[in-house]
Parts: sequence; structure tokens; C-alpha cells
Amino acid sequence: MPTLLAELFPLLYGVCFLFLLWQAFRVMGRGFRAMGRSGAPPMPVTTADDRRGKVTIHPELLDANGQLTREDLLTVRFSDDSGEPVRPVE
Repeated sequence: MPTLLAELFPLLYGVCFLFLLWQAFRVMGRGFRAMGRSGAPPMPVTTADDRRGKVTIHPELLDANGQLTREDLLTVRFSDDSGEPVRPVE
């Protein structure tokens, strides 16, 4: 019986490898097709979608009324971080 497993293992391994390789090429192909021929994103970025320079407030920081919470929060500072903390504009 162990000889049968020893003979089937390389075959099973090869089949699994080829299946995963085929799946990887399928997923990559979808990504390349989604980018289009020019390599640009399929939809142009409009000025309404541009978020550069805007501060994002996470929902966890809002109270039940939708206002920024005034509770003390746990923060983490790294030793090489010398910048000033960014406060959202109210």
C-alpha cells in the first residue's frame, strides 16, 4: 500500500500545481483586462473623487450624534515620529 501512495503523490502534486497555476493566470488576466489597453484605470478620476489633502474621520471616532468624540483615546507613537498630530477641522 505505501508504494501506491508513493506513486500517486507526485501525480496529485503535479495536478494541484497545474490547477493553481491556471487559476493564477486567470486572476491575473482579469486584472489586465480591467486595466484596459492603455494601462490607465478604466474610469477617469474626477475632482469629486480626489481625496488628496483631506483628513478622513473614521466612524469609530464619532459619538451617537455623529459628532467627534471628546473621550480620551488610546494612541500609539513610534520613536522616529517627530511630526505634529493632525487634528480634523471642525
